[in-house]
Amino acid sequence: MYKDPDEYEADYIDIPSYNDGYNPSSYQTNPSKAKKTYRSHKTTGFKNLIICGALLLSLSLGFGGGLLAGLITDNNSTPVATTANSGYTAITSGGKSLSVSEVAATAANSIVEITTSSAATDNYFGQFISEGAGSGVIFSTDGYIITNNHVINDANSITVRLNNGTEYDAELVGTDPQTDIAVIKIKAADLQPAVCGNSDKLIVGELAVAIGNPLGELGGTVTDGIISALNREININGQNMTLLQTNAAINPGNSGGGLFNSKGELIGIVNAKSYGSDIEGLGFAIPINLAKSVAEELINHGYVPGRPVMGVQLVDITTPQKAMMYRVSELGVYVYSVAEDGGAAKASMKAGDLLISINGDLAVSSADVTTALNKCKAGDTIKVVIQRSGVQKTLNVKLMEYKPL
Repeated sequence: MYKDPDEYEADYIDIPSYNDGYNPSSYQTNPSKAKKTYRSHKTTGFKNLIICGALLLSLSLGFGGGLLAGLITDNNSTPVATTANSGYTAITSGGKSLSVSEVAATAANSIVEITTSSAATDNYFGQFISEGAGSGVIFSTDGYIITNNHVINDANSITVRLNNGTEYDAELVGTDPQTDIAVIKIKAADLQPAVCGNSDKLIVGELAVAIGNPLGELGGTVTDGIISALNREININGQNMTLLQTNAAINPGNSGGGLFNSKGELIGIVNAKSYGSDIEGLGFAIPINLAKSVAEELINHGYVPGRPVMGVQLVDITTPQKAMMYRVSELGVYVYSVAEDGGAAKASMKAGDLLISINGDLAVSSADVTTALNKCKAGDTIKVVIQRSGVQKTLNVKLMEYKPL
């Protein structure tokens, strides 16, 4: 028997792990900072994956699904060995190579520190101001800055500090939770933007230099390593992401910062790391080709046009204990709430429905839903099999285009 999540006290509600594009405040009764607390998830084969920005607001997350290594090679490029300052031999895809210190000097002025504040509510302390910290990369001379969505998510105010110490208030331009990219803007001119490289031509083993604001207090910190793998399929909070893997040291506060190659070119936006007592050197970054294209859409439109949404918020029921908490009898992905004006509502989907499949693909987690929707476009009608009161039904859901409120 399904129990309305509204009946649970906030202390016991696990904020739903998937929101397919609608503003949660329009249909979530308690969009509190519960989702900003440190939590650990059990993982299969790995320890926890931590989104490493918004230092005081960061989430600890788990790997989901398989971790598959991919490799992209450039047949027109001959790898050249070069020795980095750290003492090991790295590989570059060709062209003039810089030392780590030269890369740092080249890119330093394009990296910024970001601090945020937001109103939070606690059952014990009432309402208070919660602060966070992260990093960002200057994208244009006139003040556009790329960072991670999770760095500025829910922030009431955003402050940017340049490498020269000058501080600016920033305004939010747009966010894309699906790729964890956000763009903010400061009123400044003649800034030094990062020079974007081509992440499609990276080679495993080439130099990688991370520059960011670890711990929210150490702006301009430089660490180096190599590109450990390409096309790592990682699940972060219900979103499947294809990321670069690096062994350059990544810490909370680094999120939104830059990952650079041996030419001083920006090749990725740092966004996550794996952590644990027996894990070292597992950092991840969003490939710059993807980050750049998303950032341009955000600058032009404020969102990424064409993203399909059903208009639901989902919760993964992954353990018997969680099933007991929600008073459901089966594990799986459930509809937590339905937006009144969405395609799901028009198809008679209801809170408490257990999702079975989408267009014939099994949906056992919110990540499966994301994967299924990524195959579609706004305006498509999909067949969603749900289970309600033990009976399966097929609903024809017309996908709508995501537009922020």
